[in-house]
Amino acid sequence: MMSGTWSKLKKTLLFKSNAAPASSSPLPNQSDSSFPPPRSSLSSSSSSSSFSSRFSRSLSSSSRPSKKTCAICLGNVRSGQGQAIFTAECSHTFHFSCITNSVKHGNYLCPICRSKWKEIPLQLPSANADPNRNAAGRARVSPYQAPFEDYPANYSRPQQQLPPHRPEPVRYADDEPLPVSSMDPMMSAPCAPSNNVFVKAIPEFPAVAAPESVSDFAVLVGVRAPPLLDDARQYERAPIDLVTVLDVSGSMAGLKLVLLKRAVCFVIENLGPADRLSIVSFSSSAHRKLPLLRMTGRGREDAKAAVNSLFSDGGTDIVEGLKKGARILEERRERNPVASIILLSDGKHTFDFIPARRSHQNRTSSDLPRILGFTNNENNQRSFPVHAFGLGVDHDSSTMHAISDASGGTFSFIESVDMVQDAFARCIGGLLSVVAQELRLTMTSASPGVEIDSIPSGRYASEISDQGFQAVINVGDLYADEEKEFLVHLSIPECAIAESVGTVGRTSLLKISCSYRDTASKAMVQLEGERVEIRRPKVVSRTDGVVSLEVDRQRNRLWVAEGIAKAQEMAELGNLEGAQALLAQRRTTLLTSASAQAGDGLCSWLEAELMEIRERMENMAMYEHTGRAYVLSGLSSHSWQRATTRGYSGNVTTIRREGGSSSYSGPVAYDTPSMVSMVSKSQSLSAKFTREQVSRQNKSTPLSNA
Repeated sequence: MMSGTWSKLKKTLLFKSNAAPASSSPLPNQSDSSFPPPRSSLSSSSSSSSFSSRFSRSLSSSSRPSKKTCAICLGNVRSGQGQAIFTAECSHTFHFSCITNSVKHGNYLCPICRSKWKEIPLQLPSANADPNRNAAGRARVSPYQAPFEDYPANYSRPQQQLPPHRPEPVRYADDEPLPVSSMDPMMSAPCAPSNNVFVKAIPEFPAVAAPESVSDFAVLVGVRAPPLLDDARQYERAPIDLVTVLDVSGSMAGLKLVLLKRAVCFVIENLGPADRLSIVSFSSSAHRKLPLLRMTGRGREDAKAAVNSLFSDGGTDIVEGLKKGARILEERRERNPVASIILLSDGKHTFDFIPARRSHQNRTSSDLPRILGFTNNENNQRSFPVHAFGLGVDHDSSTMHAISDASGGTFSFIESVDMVQDAFARCIGGLLSVVAQELRLTMTSASPGVEIDSIPSGRYASEISDQGFQAVINVGDLYADEEKEFLVHLSIPECAIAESVGTVGRTSLLKISCSYRDTASKAMVQLEGERVEIRRPKVVSRTDGVVSLEVDRQRNRLWVAEGIAKAQEMAELGNLEGAQALLAQRRTTLLTSASAQAGDGLCSWLEAELMEIRERMENMAMYEHTGRAYVLSGLSSHSWQRATTRGYSGNVTTIRREGGSSSYSGPVAYDTPSMVSMVSKSQSLSAKFTREQVSRQNKSTPLSNA
């Protein structure tokens, strides 16, 4: 029996032997997937004999159970019980089947100590490989994965035989053609012109004394997108090209993968026939599971079949997944007006593509765009925003945030796995409601001596030219009902006092214009806003000294966001005490502001955010566990003035003041009605699924005899 076992092992290791042929049955737990052959350097006789000697000793060792666990499957490493054991040159021990699965995905580093191995276990290709599935064998389903019968009724059951998988082309120019109405504006469905974007401008104070010159005078300039009409939603919004880049590494096994599949199916169900979707999965390597297809009836079925075929295995190569997702959008033959990438990962990048750094604060957004190819075009508009979702507490929030920030997307922190679908729902609720594109705000000085000094515009590109005479803010896409507000800081000169008794002079500050592309008519729209003026009396009255609450609340938002960013820098340096003191000071200043005293809802939400962050910075372990991800998702939200999912709920925040009373509970700032509606739809579907599950369990449970 030992001779037969040794013969099988030598065949597995690709050694030539004169021994009798072994049985055709595979090694226990051997993967049935087929992968490209290993590197030729592994065939040297010296390294092979050294490896086989260790492997033989490991297999024939005492049957006394070991207390060690395999770092890949977390199972017990036991010798002499039919499970082959591999002891690496770094002395770490793994199941042979586990480590060969890792190696064949290109991972040649020890999963524990990250040392590079010179001798690597080999595995013969499986006879069950399907050449049409990108060198992958038949899909394996995690033993923890719930059967598809447990899914809601509106999710399609997988086919008995999945449709033939299309091999990946050299170039991703195989996207499904767009419908004629999407390509030719003259053939688009008739619809009434959408409402125009609303432009507003509010000065900080209604008047400034004529003899005074003022610096740092703030003017609030804002835009608000029109709503979507229920009877014309498909025609008023821009269709999208969406690529989901999904982590299917070994850590995603079980409930994570089940809920991720359900969340992607929710996205599929809510895309329209003019929208196109592609699916990329990544673990130790990346694979395109679905080309860019329109979400018609057939496209949805193909997309769901691709989702159902996903299985978890291997390491986490985020960069390769993103590069493939970006290529799909770059190389498509036809283009929908909106293009985005959704990235989800629950782990850290386990390959050496991103150079190691000493600390998280040294990771900047400047190196990842170079690695991934995310660069701005001439108009400072990012082509493919990546909306990144960090799942659980083990993901690399610094890298995920850097990727999203550099590309023009948002970063969300999903603390609980059951929030994946709601997080995706919030994101696509915005992406499926784009009503204005290429939006630019232009501010021009309206009086001699009035100069534009600064515009804290977050991550939106802004430029001041002609020595403060003109400024431009590039906003880009606007979701339905979405609002963006910016403070424009001015210098105002003295004003000559009018000689006539009772006459009050006026100073025009700014002329504001707005241009954008309307998604319903596909035409460029030019809007001229009203001039911003203030009165110039000789002496200002008491009422003239009352600050505008809208300007004040925007100052508070910027003040709090700046404080959070500084506190995060302190926390990264280990100064949690200083970070907490800074947050407490910002909260005190916030509560004394005019808008907070007036009960403004945004100020209440900002106070809740400051208190939550302080709690997550209580100690370094807590900060590294959840605090960093929570803070970075908040900074992403403030930078783009766009809603992200944070922590557990992501849509409700409650303040706990002294005495345990709850003073505020409301929606996340920046949420739009379309986002709220999509999240509500997701939650209703999940609640229905839960009720159906409980009902089935009650029916299947026999009643006990009384």
